[in-house]
Amino acid sequence: MKKHGFVFGFTLAVLLAPLVMATSGQDRKASTLRLDSLNGLELVDAKAEVVNYRGRPAVHLIAAPNQQKDYSMLAIVSGTDFKDGTIELEVAGAPGKDAAPDDRGFIGLAFRSQDRGNRAEYFYLRPTNGRSDDQLRRNHSVQYVSTPDFPWERLRKENPGVYESYTDLEAGAWTKMKVTVSGTKAQLYVNGADQPCLIVNDLKLGETHGQIALWAFGTTDAYFSNLTVK
Repeated sequence: MKKHGFVFGFTLAVLLAPLVMATSGQDRKASTLRLDSLNGLELVDAKAEVVNYRGRPAVHLIAAPNQQKDYSMLAIVSGTDFKDGTIELEVAGAPGKDAAPDDRGFIGLAFRSQDRGNRAEYFYLRPTNGRSDDQLRRNHSVQYVSTPDFPWERLRKENPGVYESYTDLEAGAWTKMKVTVSGTKAQLYVNGADQPCLIVNDLKLGETHGQIALWAFGTTDAYFSNLTVK
């Protein structure tokens, strides 16, 4: 993850008020943003548009001009303050037309995000790994990282196989992510599975709280739909 500048998207207070209540623990009912509008999104190192992708409205993150190759795109859901609970999000990611051959189409979400994503916990997918004929690549299909101190390179070097795992993924297809968070523990479920594909028992930022954000690598063709928080 890299340092971020930002472009501000307008906040839709009426729409976001239930989401803030749900994430702060005052209301346990789920609140959903269809992501058929840019209202309430704060863009960081990215542009965005609303499009119809594979039969549904979606937010499409687009690389901001004049960025370095190795950077992240974020769309922060303004007004959220999430500590513990469940986040569900549908994503569709694939390497963009200018991506390098080793690009995997990185896409996912940030939670407990602070300082415009420079301090945050992340779960993300590498969609092109899910059906690779290379078993080692398959083992790197889903990933947890924590900024600023625990990028994937450090986690893989110090604890191989602990913070990433395999799940079936199809590049460019709608994929449902569900993240459950409690204290310093989090679990990632993909496509409605009963069991998590990745378990993290030591979230690196500890028991903190912060915003929720849509995330993708700068060279990813990235789409997001139906964010639900409770």
